[in-house]
Amino acid sequence: MNVRDSEAVESMLVAAGHEKAAGEEDAELVIVNSCTVRQKAEEKAVGKAGNLIAAKKITGLMGCAVKRLGEDVFKKLPKLDFAVGPRAIGLIPKIVADGRFPRLELGEDMMSEALAAHVNGGFQAFVTVLVGCDNRCSYCIVPDVRGHEYSRPAREIVAEVRALASHGVREVCLLGQSVLRYGKRNTAWDERDAPSPGGYTEAFPRLLEAISAIPGIARIRFTSAHPKGCTDELLRAYREFPQVCRHLHLPVQSGSDRVLAEMGRHYTREEYLAAVRKLRDFDPEFAITTDVIVGYPGESEADFEETRSLMEEAGFDNSFVFKYSPRPGTRSAALPDDVPTAEKERRDQVLLADQERRGQLRNDALVGTVRVVLVEGPSKRNKSRWSGRDSGNRIVVWDDPSGVSAKAGDMVRVAITEAHPQILIGKIC
Repeated sequence: MNVRDSEAVESMLVAAGHEKAAGEEDAELVIVNSCTVRQKAEEKAVGKAGNLIAAKKITGLMGCAVKRLGEDVFKKLPKLDFAVGPRAIGLIPKIVADGRFPRLELGEDMMSEALAAHVNGGFQAFVTVLVGCDNRCSYCIVPDVRGHEYSRPAREIVAEVRALASHGVREVCLLGQSVLRYGKRNTAWDERDAPSPGGYTEAFPRLLEAISAIPGIARIRFTSAHPKGCTDELLRAYREFPQVCRHLHLPVQSGSDRVLAEMGRHYTREEYLAAVRKLRDFDPEFAITTDVIVGYPGESEADFEETRSLMEEAGFDNSFVFKYSPRPGTRSAALPDDVPTAEKERRDQVLLADQERRGQLRNDALVGTVRVVLVEGPSKRNKSRWSGRDSGNRIVVWDDPSGVSAKAGDMVRVAITEAHPQILIGKIC
């Protein structure tokens, strides 16, 4: 989401007549996009802004940390030129043009211009379909800093994707804090939107149907999901629209029913695993990735072992494990942070080791298969190899010493000859 917001700001500044600098050294203006979901992320952003101020750059700070800090941002950074919250980023070109510093903008309804602003030239694009969140999980500060959940009108999203496709975009990733809730809080379809040819009644599957019909769009991804959104209509959309990628990022956070209830996740362990089974019954190769928190207040060793066993039963393709850190103003911040740091680290490492083994087993099963890969370009680690992703969002690399067998944005078939926990290796076929 921050990558998308940064791209939008870049696009708006270029449209306003500014020129993108080659790097920090030759820039006159630098804007740091901040995250506050964990304390370390916020500290890094504020520290970076401080370094830029010291280097005599015009410095702005945008994003979630600004919303959380408010006026206190100027106590941490007294010489900061401007600060803009995540739902006021559409004001940045005007703020820069006015040059009246310091300035703080936290507006909740000033981002409509930014939502559809893109930098042309790539074959992949992020598209925001839902902003904000109303889930109010006990540990999460996102609802406070990104505001109430709001689903963009479907006609705006479809028009945006159609314009992206006309500029060569082949893959779109639909973004929302809980994207499967699209259309739940406010009406996303109205009488000016086309009816569903397939008879879909749920807003998000209808959106997938509409985007799948846009010429040039070869792949549709979306993130992040919630198990209650894994409905029969969503499964039907996966089945009927080959553009919809066979991958879902489905955060679980814990495998303990007691901890899930404390977190306010609104599902049980069994309900989560039922969603996983539904996806894997549809396609055994369906890739499921997740987020997990270790060391939540009161998490016992038994709770942790329940998380381990859930992850094993789910057979995740990849997992992102985070050590709990309290965020000001959240419900869990009032609880004792009683799992020692060393124990959080141990649990983190145990889950990562489990995932390494599990990822190897999942990928070993794909050796001998042929993956349809969207080419992204030369491999970052070895320029004689090329890299891309299959429908399951798995990284696939292959030898191409001549550099002529494919170009970024092409779809190629790669026969898998070797597997690693987070990467597949093969050859063009």
